[in-house]
Amino acid sequence: MEILNKKVLITGGMGFIGSNLARRLVEHGNIVTIVDSMIPEYGGNYQNLSDMKDRVTINISDVRDQVAINHLIKGHDYLFNLAGQTSHLDSMQDPITDLDINAKAQLSILEACRKNNLDIRVVFASTRQIYGKPQYLPVDEKHPLHPVDVNGINKIAGEQYHILYHEVYGIESSVLRLTNTYGPRMRIKDARQTFLGIWIRNLLEGNSIQVFGDGLQRRDYNFVDDVLDALMIAATHPDAIGNTYNLGSPEPLSLEDSAKIICEEVDTYNYIMVPFPEDRKAIDVGDFVCDYSLFSSQFSWKPRTKFQEGIKKSIEYFRNKLEHYI
Repeated sequence: MEILNKKVLITGGMGFIGSNLARRLVEHGNIVTIVDSMIPEYGGNYQNLSDMKDRVTINISDVRDQVAINHLIKGHDYLFNLAGQTSHLDSMQDPITDLDINAKAQLSILEACRKNNLDIRVVFASTRQIYGKPQYLPVDEKHPLHPVDVNGINKIAGEQYHILYHEVYGIESSVLRLTNTYGPRMRIKDARQTFLGIWIRNLLEGNSIQVFGDGLQRRDYNFVDDVLDALMIAATHPDAIGNTYNLGSPEPLSLEDSAKIICEEVDTYNYIMVPFPEDRKAIDVGDFVCDYSLFSSQFSWKPRTKFQEGIKKSIEYFRNKLEHYI
């Protein structure tokens, strides 16, 4: 399902997922407006849309700016609410900023919808981090929510605001809980978005990558194109309204196996096992695999891109554009 010839607003649109989404929407004739603060730590990168700056409207604004959001929300058919602070460590070191962006700003955005555009269709990007350490695997949507960091707590609030505003005010909202999304245009400068990014950067620069602990912890990964498919479904299918869904993958991999695959694509085996840093060990969730069968069964969505294929595409992209992302 695609959105065609509509007016679409993307918060966080200069970032990884947002920029890929913007490109897809423009290809289908949509009028796309992007809101992004371009705060260096949060993933926005002008390179992501450098070849499309004449085909999208880019508004450098912070989602915490109520006046700006009230204005920008008007007249749009869809809102993909992707802006957020994603670093789990940063949320522990600066919890108030995480609260402002991932909870308070989400309430401001929904208030803007309530006051200025009740007919807008909203998709909110949440995270599997809200579950915390799994009590069972795979983790389905009924799993208890017990985050191990401030980021997860504030993301729960963001989710609940979206569902509440649907139930009370009729704003058509859906929530997707993303797992480890990767692909071209992701942040590779550091590990603020995903460890896969810093791994790719290190290998392309000829450095080793570090695998924490014993490397046996499993993760599931989604290539960005598959996540875009899910976002389109969540935005267009009536059955998704008012509901929350996991994404995930049928091929979870251990961290060491993930490292081996990435190294193979760079033609090296330059990874080392290191003890968990204490600050990361305190908020690590161990094995984590999402059960995405609810979303899959309702909408026939399933990941099409295998990890090795997605990593190959990602490395090819960054190999040619590395200077713009480090």
